[in-house]
Amino acid sequence: MTAAGTAGAGTPAAEFPRPVPVPDERSAPFWAAAASHVLTAARCARCRSLAIPPDQVCPHCDATDPEFVFEPVSGRGRIRSWTVVRQSFLPGFNAELPYLLVDVELDEQQELRMIGRLLDGPDSPVRLGTPVRVAFEDLADGVSVPAFVLAGDPDSTGGSDSTGGSDSTGGSDPREGA
Repeated sequence: MTAAGTAGAGTPAAEFPRPVPVPDERSAPFWAAAASHVLTAARCARCRSLAIPPDQVCPHCDATDPEFVFEPVSGRGRIRSWTVVRQSFLPGFNAELPYLLVDVELDEQQELRMIGRLLDGPDSPVRLGTPVRVAFEDLADGVSVPAFVLAGDPDSTGGSDSTGGSDSTGGSDPREGA
């Protein structure tokens, strides 16, 4: 590892695990729910709008004391945009290359958006409006990161139903363990 914390030339990618989220006071409820494979969004106590991630100020009503409360959401949505990542700037992602990142608008509210990996792979047939659902990647004990799978793919696993339940197997391949 170089002084900057990146892999040096010739250093195998396997030596560098993927980075894991470090929750702060504001994000801790989100990450605790994700560890249980439940996707949540923060609801503003003032205007009742949802936000991901929550900030100091509500992005909808500009309340400076939004008193956000995390609530489970369905995890279903539609792709607004995507990109194939072919070069990693963090060595922990080198083994994942190439991968597809999707910008998803969740069904619960217009403009409630999340960005995550599409676990179906970089060659997946995506277009604007393609339906997806949440899945979770288990990175370490008690640490899971929301990702997405194509909603129309009956062979894919992962995701969450509207009750917050999950059928995800974790891992980077949604068909793992099937």
